Amino acid sequence: MAEISATAVRDLRERTGAGMMDCKKALSEAQGDLDKAVTLLRERGLAKAAKREGRATAEGTVAMALAGAAGALVELGCETDFVARTDDFQALASQLAQAVAGDAGLASPAALAAARIGGERAEERIKTLAGKLGENVVVKRAVRLAEPGGWVGGYVHAGGKLGVLVALRTAARGDAVEALAKDLAMHVAAADPSPVAVDRAGVPAELVAKEREVFAKQAAQTGKPEKVIEKIVEGRIGKFYAEVCLLEQAFVKDPDQTIEALLARAAKELGTGVAVAGFARFRLGASGEA
Repeated sequence: MAEISATAVRDLRERTGAGMMDCKKALSEAQGDLDKAVTLLRERGLAKAAKREGRATAEGTVAMALAGAAGALVELGCETDFVARTDDFQALASQLAQAVAGDAGLASPAALAAARIGGERAEERIKTLAGKLGENVVVKRAVRLAEPGGWVGGYVHAGGKLGVLVALRTAARGDAVEALAKDLAMHVAAADPSPVAVDRAGVPAELVAKEREVFAKQAAQTGKPEKVIEKIVEGRIGKFYAEVCLLEQAFVKDPDQTIEALLARAAKELGTGVAVAGFARFRLGASGEA
């Protein structure tokens, strides 16, 4: 059997866009003949992935993996909803999420692409799947939440169109805390407006400054004295905080109580403290969200 050089594998990969291991295998079967290897990859549907790179990936799925005190979300993009719903696509998305949940170092598309999953680099598996399905496939984003000694739960909505993780700072275990975490995740998924932070301290200063500027311009149009305008702006800022801070929002399942009140009641029932340590929200196609 002809010896397959790294240069030959690289050249074949550049010509076809197929995965590295697929190129090496094809070259071995073709006895090192580059043209024959190209033909083999084309016959297997693996030689067109490179041409798909750059094509829009507006569809896909948000996959979740939970592991007690840690959890992960991964958005895997593709071109059509048909491909997104295939078993192969969903399986790969799930495997990627499991990898991130198990390793804090994989919580980025670049790190995840370089990771080994089932003995093969994730990047190669993605390219192989792209060749099989005939569409561009790309990891758009990944996030991992971990709360040592606590609990992480989550919820995926609408067939992978929206996913949420919630990390709880608590010693509680069992079905009750799992259900609480899921309820909180469902709230984050459904709340309008979507929360941007757990409490007021977590709201980005630049966002508050932007809202304050808008409110000031609105209030100035009333023609009222400066001191009155200042009070109006502060009042609206307070309302803004209440709208976007998770703890201050009305619980979607019971609007008569806030999330803060829900947690207080849960703490009494569980017999131990419960606090939200953080959350992450991925909506398919909204890469600016986290």
